[in-house]
Amino acid sequence: MPKNKRDANISLFLQSLAAETGASQNTVSAYESDLILADTHVQTTFETSLSVANELELLSCLSIWQRQGQAPRTVARRISALRHMMKWLVSDGYRQDNPTIWLDNPKLPQSIPASLSELEVNALLDATKMLSEPDNLRMSVGMEILYGAGLRISELLLLRRGDIVSGRNLIIVRGKGGRERMVPLTDIAISKTQIWLEKRDAAGPDTHHEQLIAMPDEPAITRQKFSTLLKKLATGAQIDTARVSPHKLRHSFATHMLNRGADLRSLQMMLGHADISTTQIYTKTRPERLRGLVTSNHPLAKKTNSND
Repeated sequence: MPKNKRDANISLFLQSLAAETGASQNTVSAYESDLILADTHVQTTFETSLSVANELELLSCLSIWQRQGQAPRTVARRISALRHMMKWLVSDGYRQDNPTIWLDNPKLPQSIPASLSELEVNALLDATKMLSEPDNLRMSVGMEILYGAGLRISELLLLRRGDIVSGRNLIIVRGKGGRERMVPLTDIAISKTQIWLEKRDAAGPDTHHEQLIAMPDEPAITRQKFSTLLKKLATGAQIDTARVSPHKLRHSFATHMLNRGADLRSLQMMLGHADISTTQIYTKTRPERLRGLVTSNHPLAKKTNSND
């Protein structure tokens, strides 16, 4: 077969991935990039395509990635892409065996997601007042919902006016894979959202924008636009802009909730994690924090010895 001619099954798999799982364009693009790398290697080295590659040929991909010094998380992500494609090839009858069952993930370092302090988050919220209209109002609402409900930025940008459950302080969130969940909002988030919508939609229902935080006469807010406005808030709050991002606010929500006594299962549901092991990363906290929990919450911690 001609070398470096892309395996046509990659495109078919990506189409299936988008159609059947509702994968985002970012996810599809990441899969595409990883699969093309593997396909290029097996074609160049073994003169075969990725669709028919065997265990040894896939192991060769892993070997060269490791020799190139690729990070363990990068290698693990590429293995995941290979597994998903091979599983699809088997289920759709393109091949009989799945060679990825013999591939082992590299050992990943356990890292605690970085988060902002509660004071820093409050400073960001206060900094929304420094923005001009309508960005001051939209970012106030966006921040209250993003941090207050622990959403992904993609989930915030998908929110519509109708996703607010009237009278129940809840919103309907569309997460990964098109899964929906109900997430509670704080009273202040609901109040600010109502003020924003009353001002934004004062001209009547015909002017409503489908996106919750967009103005009627402008395109939908993108993650790049939101991130740019968030950096402005960081500057106004005198916080290093490199430490502030939409996902950092999600990490901060999870960390602060656990610090204040939230249970892991409830946090998993609010974050929309399919597996609780993803949520458990937030429990890897400092010994000082654990010591503080015992001091403030253990039933014997405040008991004095009256016999002394």
